[in-house]
Amino acid sequence: MRTETPWGVWDPPPLADAVRLLAPLRAPWWIAGGYAVELAVGRAYREHGDIDVLLLRRDQAEAQRVLAGWEWWAADPPGTLRPWRPGETLPAGVHDIWCRPGPDEPWRLQFMLDDTDGEDWVFRRDPRVRLPLERLGRVSPDGVPYLAPGIQLLYKSKSRRPKDERDFEEALPVLDDHGRAWLAETITLAEGADHPWAVRLRAALAE
Repeated sequence: MRTETPWGVWDPPPLADAVRLLAPLRAPWWIAGGYAVELAVGRAYREHGDIDVLLLRRDQAEAQRVLAGWEWWAADPPGTLRPWRPGETLPAGVHDIWCRPGPDEPWRLQFMLDDTDGEDWVFRRDPRVRLPLERLGRVSPDGVPYLAPGIQLLYKSKSRRPKDERDFEEALPVLDDHGRAWLAETITLAEGADHPWAVRLRAALAE
């Protein structure tokens, strides 16, 4: 789905094509965003304006190696893009990278950098929330690595755009009790006990 932004057009490739581009990565990676929720649910149910790919911050150089020759831009808070120079190590405050094959091409992929502490993943909005890296992702029946739905929903819980609400509704039935309890606990920790998703999750656990 083509999407206009102040920094140019997004026109992501089909998910299968993105997976082929990413296959040579020598570091762990996971499909994130709405596609991750769809992979967990097991079916497509909405359109997507981009493709998000999660990398660990410590592995950021791998992205430039695999897609050599592409154009890379770092999203500097609070909302500006700047070129990401080859070999540059991005500072801790930069979490999103946009990339495209060339300056006249639409944006194709967005890489998201997540932080670690040893062998633990650390939630960037609240470092009290962490998990062993081995629990960060899953693999679809077709062999596509994707971010675990609870973690993706935790990220989505802050903005709760219409598409995020749809993702929550679709994912809720496929979360087991452990996943619902973890998500309720972490949303409560990061966003407060009265967050609507935390309330829904606690109610689902009580049924």
